[in-house]
Amino acid sequence: MKLKMRLEDAMVYVLATAGYGMTTQRIAEVINQQQLHIRADGQPVSSAQVYAAVCRNPNTFVKEGGRILLSM
Repeated sequence: MKLKMRLEDAMVYVLATAGYGMTTQRIAEVINQQQLHIRADGQPVSSAQVYAAVCRNPNTFVKEGGRILLSM
């Protein structure tokens, strides 16, 4: 059984595991491929949702050069 994460936690996991910045589209793809976060309606995570989470969490994520990075 896989543990499902909040979207923000899944994003941190993806970025920390990769070790480099990624586009919102690529982050969403990895989250969906690994089924790290499942939306309540069962739809895949979109890049727009990833971008919204970045904007809501400026202390965790940084936008730089078209990529999202961890600010930690």
